[in-house]
Amino acid sequence: MLDFSSDYTRSAHPLLLEAIAQTAGKQFSPYGTDDCSERARDAIRALCRAPQAEIHFLTGGTQTNLLAIDVLLRAFEGVIAADTGHIALHEAGAIEHTGHKVLPLLHENGKLTAEAVAKYCERFYADENHAHMVFPGMVYLSQPTEYGTLYSLAELQSLRSVCDKFRLRLYADGARLAYALAADENDVSLADLAALCDAFYLGGTKCGALCGEALVVPNPAKTPQLFTVVKQHGALLAKGFAVGVQFARLTEDGLYLTIGRSAVRHADRIRRCLRENGYIQPIAAPTNQVFVSLENETLAALQKQLRVSFWEPDGNSRTIVRIATDWATTDVDVDALLALF
Repeated sequence: MLDFSSDYTRSAHPLLLEAIAQTAGKQFSPYGTDDCSERARDAIRALCRAPQAEIHFLTGGTQTNLLAIDVLLRAFEGVIAADTGHIALHEAGAIEHTGHKVLPLLHENGKLTAEAVAKYCERFYADENHAHMVFPGMVYLSQPTEYGTLYSLAELQSLRSVCDKFRLRLYADGARLAYALAADENDVSLADLAALCDAFYLGGTKCGALCGEALVVPNPAKTPQLFTVVKQHGALLAKGFAVGVQFARLTEDGLYLTIGRSAVRHADRIRRCLRENGYIQPIAAPTNQVFVSLENETLAALQKQLRVSFWEPDGNSRTIVRIATDWATTDVDVDALLALF
């Protein structure tokens, strides 16, 4: 059975597994205070050109999102997100469970626009009853989006301007960030994210790591006692080195900046083949996610040989599915996939 259902179904990149294996029998300082984690933090600061950044290694994306959003918001504030955003749809109300409301806005190809955020805030403050309402306190976005699309540098700068005008924090979910960095269309660097965002994270789980994400707060003054808050959320790993050693290797020799290239190349090949064979691709994504609309009967037949992710219905007789490549996808895998189409 071919499996293109997601980009976190593999174990880990061999270089990371080798780095983990080399920890056997060694002792490490607890809670991410070890030398491997410190080396990884220094490398991430250098990549982001953010020498003062506070960095915490966490285990998963939902954990990272709820922690970052909770620590950056005040008790009466909510977070603006695209209605297709991960926190709005696929995190089981984790953000609401912290006491903060998700404030969904209509998306454009998976993205929020600065204009939509500004209009929302203008309407909010024009409402004479806004003191009785949940205040917008943050803008959440993901790079790439759930639709595999990318924010341009100009779009992020526009969102930052709106955030500054309405005193909003800006947070970027980077679960698939390595695939965004590898896309030809991308013009946003890690340094840009550090300059524009109040917090963001480098995804590891979907980008070659066994598990783990690296939360980056460029200005630590905005999140006082973050270490203690991480502990309070049950997110402080006693064996923090287990994630730190992976990011130490991911950030060595520019691996994080290149690990997504083959995935994007394979996805481009799939998109090209589907287009040439007349398949409908409702979302033009330049990263590692490919979306195709299939007749339900065609999909049922394919699923006997192929695992893909359900995305959404496309009318009564069709379904949009997602095909995801990853850092370990091979030409042989793609050849077998395309033979089914």
